[in-house]
Amino acid sequence: MAKKLFFITNSTSTTSGRTAGPKWRSPTHLRGAVLTRSPGGPSGRSGHRMVAWKRQLILFGGFHESTRDYIYYNDVYAFNLDTFTWSKLSPSGTGPTPRSGCQMTVTPQGSIIIYGGYSKQRVRKDVDRGTQHSDMFLLKAEEGREDKWSWTRINPSGAKPTPRSGFSVAVAPNHQTLLFGGVCDEEEEESLEGDFLNDLHFYDPVRNRWFAGQLKGPKAEKRRRRRGRKAEPGGADKQEVKGPSAQEPLEVVREVVSEDGTVVTIKQVLAAPGAVGQLESDDDDSPEEAGVAPVEPSPRSNAMLAVKHGRLYLYGGMFEAGDRQVTLSDLYCLDLHKMEEWTVLVEMDPESQEWLEETDSDEDSEETEGAEGGGEGAEEEEEEEEEDSSEEGGEEHPSVAPGELFADYLPRTEQHWLRCARDDIGPGAPERRVLRAAQALAQAFYDGSA
Repeated sequence: MAKKLFFITNSTSTTSGRTAGPKWRSPTHLRGAVLTRSPGGPSGRSGHRMVAWKRQLILFGGFHESTRDYIYYNDVYAFNLDTFTWSKLSPSGTGPTPRSGCQMTVTPQGSIIIYGGYSKQRVRKDVDRGTQHSDMFLLKAEEGREDKWSWTRINPSGAKPTPRSGFSVAVAPNHQTLLFGGVCDEEEEESLEGDFLNDLHFYDPVRNRWFAGQLKGPKAEKRRRRRGRKAEPGGADKQEVKGPSAQEPLEVVREVVSEDGTVVTIKQVLAAPGAVGQLESDDDDSPEEAGVAPVEPSPRSNAMLAVKHGRLYLYGGMFEAGDRQVTLSDLYCLDLHKMEEWTVLVEMDPESQEWLEETDSDEDSEETEGAEGGGEGAEEEEEEEEEDSSEEGGEEHPSVAPGELFADYLPRTEQHWLRCARDDIGPGAPERRVLRAAQALAQAFYDGSA
């Protein structure tokens, strides 16, 4: 059955009166909407990736899922922008296994990089196991043969990202590919727990090497600290420094007793100078050294990235806190040339967070049963619910003091957030999962209030 494709060609007038936009036209040279049929194209799918390569669009992978089954793809298709036709490519060599959500970028040499991705397979009836891929492949067209391609597996050096899915990708001004965040899923028999990330990595296709994106901190703070060092006699050799800038990392251990009597130990390590993986010097001080918590996006997956004039913009995404999925609406900016610090352009509004829960109907039914039951028992339950709501309602979370750092806010309010996390996840959950959910809830509220 032939597939129908719709294309819109637009012309935008510039200030000089010239027309900006693509020079190619449809085969019929029609303006506006053009309807054409193109057999031989890819099947319907999502999670695929596509890049512009010369005068073609190259599409790879993806998946299709129905109520009965699912399938992941590793096929490659090309769409010709001159003839508006699809063609399936059959690259030689061993390519990536079927997957979705991978990184797909074009190198300065004209090859295509495929990195990572996610797939799942059925291990037995009603039990699936996901795989987070961390391999990398090069898809290359032969010289002068745009219809003949080959796969090559490559092994980049450097600080490689840990396996993950849901990461975000953009292209930096120097043709490097940058990768942000994502989630590393830890699957057990019938449970899935995600460790969300907010790290930044750069891939240099020329040197085939990964680099960790490390921030230098604001220059004004570094100059002030350098002047302070010069004022000290023999300051470079002294190690009698107290507070957050001490040479040894400071580990704070706190024990919290949860409602069910379980003792939860929370360890908080304050980084020492150079702990981020860089050598300590006057030119590479970080905000942590000055005792100032760095501004950075909270851990998340499926955020959107865009680069304009050397600045990276990051918007939204999601993270999980127990059984809740929280969608984010904050906007950050990072100057990729200076790599000093993230800037918050739009802060998170806690009231606008969208909490996707599966327990709403259950809670509604319980409230209905309580209203119909009446009696002293029902009144007692109502009183308990009122107390819980007054303690844990969205507007009754511990407020953030003016200028308070998250490193101070979390220990002060940790019992409240542990209680919230335990109520969300339910009894019997691993303490590590409860602690992680509590910290995520506290971070989200802090980001929206600070």
